[in-house]
Amino acid sequence: MRLNVAARQLIARFPLGFVATVDAEGLPCVSPKGTFLVLDDGTLGFGNIRSPGTVANLRANPACEVNFIDPFLRKGLRVRGTARIVGSGEAGFDRISGWRAVWGDLADRITDLVLIEVAAVKPLSTPPYDDGVTEDEMLALYKAKYAEIYP
Repeated sequence: MRLNVAARQLIARFPLGFVATVDAEGLPCVSPKGTFLVLDDGTLGFGNIRSPGTVANLRANPACEVNFIDPFLRKGLRVRGTARIVGSGEAGFDRISGWRAVWGDLADRITDLVLIEVAAVKPLSTPPYDDGVTEDEMLALYKAKYAEIYP
């Protein structure tokens, strides 16, 4: 499965991905990660800064799903894949250069790269779109809602 142009643009604009994993007891876990980058059309990843639980879960079971949402349009993606963890000093950790270009000094805190091979990409949207609401209407609505919260 490949990340198309629209998916790549969404992740670039809203790099906060909510990563779903399963812990050692078989319980679901979701954790937000804010350092996502699309590395190529079949791989995305995030930099582990302080994600010991997520990394431990992925080492035991590399299957994961990541949700990315445009909070104003209320549309997004579900990206399912298999994670591979690359620690500092390991071959492939040099891919951090992409993180450094985007995240600057924050990249110095990355201890591992979590690289996800994309297996499936599915769209997400909110139910008002089923009723004919347009993106322009949704954008206006959520701009107003966020303006009330953060005047």
